[in-house]
Amino acid sequence: MESSEAPAGFPEIKVPAALTFAGLVLGFVVGELLRGTAMLDSVLAFAAPAGALWLRALQLTILPLVVGLVYTGISQTLAAAGGDRLARRAVGLFVAVLFAAGTMAVLLVPFLLTVAPIPARAVAALSGGAAPAGQVPGAADILMAMMPENIFAAAASGAMLPLVLFVSLLALAATRIAAAPRQQLSLVFEGLAAAMMVIVGWVLMLAPIGVFGLAISLGAKSGPDAIGALAHYILVVVAAGTVVMLGGYVLAVWLGKQKLGAFARAMLPVHAVAISTQSSLACLPAMLAASRRLGVRESTSDFVLPLAVAIFRGTSPAMNLGVAIYAAYLTGTPLSVPALAAGVVVAFLVSLSSVSLPGTLSFIISVGPIAMAMGVPVTPLGLLVAVEMLPDLMRTLGNVTMDVAVTTAVDEGHE
Repeated sequence: MESSEAPAGFPEIKVPAALTFAGLVLGFVVGELLRGTAMLDSVLAFAAPAGALWLRALQLTILPLVVGLVYTGISQTLAAAGGDRLARRAVGLFVAVLFAAGTMAVLLVPFLLTVAPIPARAVAALSGGAAPAGQVPGAADILMAMMPENIFAAAASGAMLPLVLFVSLLALAATRIAAAPRQQLSLVFEGLAAAMMVIVGWVLMLAPIGVFGLAISLGAKSGPDAIGALAHYILVVVAAGTVVMLGGYVLAVWLGKQKLGAFARAMLPVHAVAISTQSSLACLPAMLAASRRLGVRESTSDFVLPLAVAIFRGTSPAMNLGVAIYAAYLTGTPLSVPALAAGVVVAFLVSLSSVSLPGTLSFIISVGPIAMAMGVPVTPLGLLVAVEMLPDLMRTLGNVTMDVAVTTAVDEGHE
């Protein structure tokens, strides 16, 4: 979810993250200044519909974009896993780390929100409305949802879990057909994803206006309390990413047989580039240099690190689930164990398809499907996306740390 150049085959999209954040701040200020005045109702008559329409346009794009990206991401992962032993070991570690990160998040984030609850006075303003009664899935509901009677009806109703699983199975089945139709099928989904990314990019170009409209209402209702809630949100989500980053150090020492001090020193230049660019792709040369200093064979690092940048984002399941769980607490949506399990599965599958894109764009692509699969309203995402540029820094730091750590582990286990 970090900023970087678009990969081959996908359009380069510029998202005004700084302007969106400015729209959030300005909206808070205007709402606070107008609170209790006669002008407030007149301003809200325009601001509230502008924010609501922008949020609807954003939600409209989630499903088709996820279909294209999930198929493309699963296909790339399966192709990589079909290579030699080095590739299979790398992909195996990717999968293990992603599932472990997701599992950690569903344990850590609810604990943090219990110990340090969301400020009560801001919950109503940030939530955008609670989940309708009966929307939250239980164990039987999720099992039935995995096998709907009609996949098109499931798509029309916004049932994200069966759709993501179906597309994943389709990508898996495509590996068993002839090369020519498999390539044609891949081009269809790649084209769908690329075109939808253009549309999402257009919608996000209007984010400063949409967020400004939403923030005016928020500032008028809760004022400084909402700012405190957003700061609380950032800390909780960053905590999940921090655990993943620290897990990279553990992995490098445990499986990579690295000395903690040596690994930390090697990562310093990588972290410096990560902080300044917020891009794993831009960090690739620094990661290659760090691997050399750690004694990793060039044949390993030259293969594993580019592969990791392409299909592996270690912080993605943890931080995306953190956002979805936070949205659940905001909206008063209870989360059953099956709902959390569904979130982990979808977070894993979506993470494989999260091509390197600007943070605000990838935020919507990745978090939306997870929240929908868990029965969590996506309305709060319209405001949370405005501050994504801050947690995005931890995403990059955690991702590059885990990329180098996995590379050391793969090299240590490769004969």
